[in-house]
Amino acid sequence: MQATVAERILEYAQGQPEGTVLGAKELLHLAARPAVDQALRRLAGKNELLKLYRGAYVRPVETKFGRRAPEPAKVVESIRRTQAETVVPHGASEAHALGLTTQVPTRIVYLTSGKSRTLMLGAQVIKMKHAPRWMLMASPGGAGRVVRALEWLGERRASAALMSLKQTLPLSQVQELVMVRPALPRWLAKSIGEALVAHG
Repeated sequence: MQATVAERILEYAQGQPEGTVLGAKELLHLAARPAVDQALRRLAGKNELLKLYRGAYVRPVETKFGRRAPEPAKVVESIRRTQAETVVPHGASEAHALGLTTQVPTRIVYLTSGKSRTLMLGAQVIKMKHAPRWMLMASPGGAGRVVRALEWLGERRASAALMSLKQTLPLSQVQELVMVRPALPRWLAKSIGEALVAHG
């Protein structure tokens, strides 16, 4: 008996790594577009697939305790790879990782070169916010992380944070921060210059 379009889609989804985002375009080798769209809606209605946002789905992970949503980081990585987007952690997460705040982010937020959207992963909500290029810096020395943290902290708190980071960051990272100033907003470039250049 020939498999239905929904069965073929499910079989294909089960062969993909956890968190792989599926859309109709990736599934046109299985059937014509209208049939694929209909099958995706049917699978989402039966919870065989989770609808992330319009036109995007993921397969839930089967465990011995039942089904769970895939790991958010794996879903975001799939979007980054398949959509050719730059995706980086939000400044609040970067500030916490750098020890600049004890405030633990309560929401999962990423910055992206793509469009802003909200991903629904079961009970979890992931925000992807469009950001300007200077905030998406994925620098080899890690200056991009500091830039995002400082942007989140804001102009008022940036100087104190930079003086603290000057004591903890490797020299190569400090030098990289100084070098990227031309790409940054004026207030941020000024804060970096005053903290890391003017004071030697």
